[in-house]
Amino acid sequence: MTATATQTMAQDAPSKGRSALGYGLLFVNDLLGDGRDRWRTGSVMSSRVYGPAWTGALPGRAGEVLELRFLGEVMAPDNLVTPAPGDRPFAGSLSLGLHTHFATARGTEVSLGGDVVAIGPQTSLDNLQTTLHDVFGMNAASAATLNAQIGDKIRPTATLEMARDVALAEQTQFRPFMELRGGVETYARVGFDVTIGRAGQGELLTRDPVTGHRMRVVRQHTPGLSWIVGADVAKVWDSVYLPEDRGYALTNTRTRARLGLHWQGEKSMVFYGMTYLGEEFVGQGSGQFVGALQFSLKF
Repeated sequence: MTATATQTMAQDAPSKGRSALGYGLLFVNDLLGDGRDRWRTGSVMSSRVYGPAWTGALPGRAGEVLELRFLGEVMAPDNLVTPAPGDRPFAGSLSLGLHTHFATARGTEVSLGGDVVAIGPQTSLDNLQTTLHDVFGMNAASAATLNAQIGDKIRPTATLEMARDVALAEQTQFRPFMELRGGVETYARVGFDVTIGRAGQGELLTRDPVTGHRMRVVRQHTPGLSWIVGADVAKVWDSVYLPEDRGYALTNTRTRARLGLHWQGEKSMVFYGMTYLGEEFVGQGSGQFVGALQFSLKF
C-alpha cells in the first residue's frame, strides 16, 4: 500500500490538531541474551508518536499518526581485541526518521516511512563503547579493530510494513506481516507474531528493526500480562555493514525467532524479550541470542 494523503486530507488534518500520544524506549543487548559481546551486540530504539486523540485503532489515512524514530546500534566482531579473519567489521550507526501508521479499508495495518542513517566513526559510538567497556572492566575494541571499522557514510533508508491482526480467541491475536526495506540494508521479510494476553491490546506498537519485537508506544495501561511469540525470515540483497568489496558474502536467508513477556501494572510496565538471530554472513559460524528490555516504573 503506497497511498498518500490528498490535498484535501492535508488541509483537514491541522483542524483536528496533533499532540503527543506516547513514547517508547527499548534497549537491546547480547549481554541480556547469551552473555557474549559480539555481532549485533547492542542497540537503543526510541519512538515518539504524535496525532489526534488515540481511539484504540489506527486512522484510515496516512499522515494523521506520525512516529519520530531514533535508533542507535553497534555491531562488532566476535573478538574485539583480535578478530578472526573474515569476521564482521566493527560498525556504529545512528538513524533518525519519520514514519506514519494507518489502516486500509480492508483492515490491513501499514507502517511507512524513511530514515537518514549515519554510519562510521562520525557517530562516536566506537568511543562510547570503549568508555562503557572501560567502566565495567570489559575488553574494549583494539586500535586494529577500530581502524578496520565501516567508514563514514550517510544512507537514506525507506521502510514499508504491512500486517493484519487475526483473532484466534478473545485474548489471542495472530499477526502475519511483510516488510520491505531499502537503503542501509536492502531486504524483503515475511513473518508473524502471536500475542496471548491483555497487555498491548488496543495500543500502537512499533517494530524494532534488530530483534523484530514490537515496542509498546501508545499504551492503554490495562493491567495484565501478554506472552509474545514470533518468527520471520528475510532475503537480504545488500548490507552496508557487510560490504561485498571487502569480501563478505551474505547468507541466502536471515532468520529470527523471538519470545517475550509484557507486564502492565496499575502504573508501571516492564517488557523482556529474547531473540535468536540467525547467521548474517558466510563464515559467521552460528547465530546469537540477544535480550530486549523496555520499562516504565512509577511509584
